[in-house]
Amino acid sequence: MTIFSRIINGEIPAYKIAENEKFFAFLDISPLREGHTLVVPKIEVDNLFDLDEEYLSELLVFARPIAKAIEKAFRCDRCGISVIGLEVPHAHVHLIPINNANDLNFTQHKPKVSELKLKEVQEKILKHLS
Repeated sequence: MTIFSRIINGEIPAYKIAENEKFFAFLDISPLREGHTLVVPKIEVDNLFDLDEEYLSELLVFARPIAKAIEKAFRCDRCGISVIGLEVPHAHVHLIPINNANDLNFTQHKPKVSELKLKEVQEKILKHLS
């Protein structure tokens, strides 16, 4: 079982942003930028592009209102999306508020963030999520 499945099952605490029967979105605890959110399918599939077409398209539809909320909650030109897929063997996308391409550079340091700060970020996004 992956760490993401354990988060989805409530075995590991997370700062949940959204959930439905197929997907779960939560804050990255070591974000590239404030508001960095992970969107994962509830089924364990290692490679995002191994999801069937319907599931893959539904993931983007699920992510869209979260991305729009991130854009409203933080100073950014847009919400970027990235698929790296090497960190955890469970398909996922990163939603990150960005102002330039370097804001999606995963080789830069990703700091640990305090629980208080994560809670504040969660509340900012949820406030704009309708």
